[in-house]
Amino acid sequence: RHPRGGSFIRPNKANFGVDFLTAVKDRYGLNDEQDGTENTLVFGKKTVEFVGMDSIVEQQRQVQYMKIQLNQLVDISVRECAVSHAGQKEEIRRTCPNIRHINLSKNLISSWETVAAIASQVQNLEILNISENKMEFPSTSTSLSGTFSKLRILALNQTEITWIEVVLCAPGWPALEELYLTSNNITVLERPDNVLQTLKLLDLSDNQLLDGNQLHLIAHLPRLEQLILRNTGISSIFFPDAGFGCKTKMFPSLKHLAINDNKISQWSSINELDKLPSLRSLQCHNNPFMDTEKNPETLRQLIIAKISQLEVLNKSEVRDISTNCRKLDYRKIFGSDWLAAGGNWNPDKNKPSEEFLAAHPRYPSLCLKYGAPEEGELKGRQPLTLKNQLLTLTIKCPEKPEQKPVEKKLPESMTIQRVKGLLYRLLKIPGSELKLSYESSKLEGKEVELDNDLKPLQFYSIENGDCVLVRW
Repeated sequence: RHPRGGSFIRPNKANFGVDFLTAVKDRYGLNDEQDGTENTLVFGKKTVEFVGMDSIVEQQRQVQYMKIQLNQLVDISVRECAVSHAGQKEEIRRTCPNIRHINLSKNLISSWETVAAIASQVQNLEILNISENKMEFPSTSTSLSGTFSKLRILALNQTEITWIEVVLCAPGWPALEELYLTSNNITVLERPDNVLQTLKLLDLSDNQLLDGNQLHLIAHLPRLEQLILRNTGISSIFFPDAGFGCKTKMFPSLKHLAINDNKISQWSSINELDKLPSLRSLQCHNNPFMDTEKNPETLRQLIIAKISQLEVLNKSEVRDISTNCRKLDYRKIFGSDWLAAGGNWNPDKNKPSEEFLAAHPRYPSLCLKYGAPEEGELKGRQPLTLKNQLLTLTIKCPEKPEQKPVEKKLPESMTIQRVKGLLYRLLKIPGSELKLSYESSKLEGKEVELDNDLKPLQFYSIENGDCVLVRW
């Protein structure tokens, strides 16, 4: 890596690599090199050697079979096959005309020109993986017109490419939809003007970006739907062009965002994500802000409440009714803070402070939609005593009207499986499969299925006064 660095090695110990087609034939057992085995006949004491007709026919048959097989190959992987050059000009095009997908990862390719020499012979190349090759890239803008015209997916992981080199090569990728750039020591980005405009997925994982503001430089890619920023060292996210309750013009098409394993410590960055107009899926495991709430279910509720339109959180689906319940719960949890900051049930007097709105920008819209929390609903951060965890619930059997409703106090940490065991004994139900659901006293007419036996009651945001429905 040093500009004047190097090593001495005996030539017979070095592997200078093979051409692309040799690697393909070796990998797929189609190498046409024959051993020239000859047949022999013995006349008396003399041995007469000759090439038998059967041997010639068999060799011809194998060569023909090899050509047919190579002609049919569409998806080729020559990972770790010591490929170092393209081989004879146009030989790839003649031999393998139907290739669409190539995996060239972990080989001996030393320059982007070598990649282009191979790709220029593959007319319909759509997917290319050249990860784990230490290559030199062009230092000036290059398009290699037509070479990568149909390329949709490109993986350049662990190639030591810089973002500037990506932008210089990008004019040659007019149809690119997915670009993987993990582990390249990329620290700074640059605005990709007039390039990468078709990109739908960008993976920058395991690159230590200078700061979260680097994201602003790629924020106007018009079709970008998925951005993967796992372990990029970012500590904050901020969209300065939009205020509280407004949507940013940045990342207009972004639906899926992964920010796992970063240094985000403030909830304000999660509030900022609500400004993304198209965000539907978020992965945010292993960030310091998640340590501020010990209860994982409460933590999940807070994230869901802060980001509208979220459908998937940490690979787990967010259900519509459950989302509403959690948003209602969010109002109650921070209701006391809202009052202390100037909130009021009287709209004329409701003037929460800027500090409160900065911490809870969605609170006013939730109150507008669901109503401000009533005084009796406000949840303070009470100590976790058994008394505070008990829920008073009504148990009903809607399909058995002769069965009178029963009122029962249950710990909110009780799993659905244990609740079912209790109900078997309480209602004297013969051995059969119970199906539980509940009706919220705050969402009249809405029934939520309790479908995961391993989840506690609090997972479904069940509250005092709610009704558990039992069917079998």
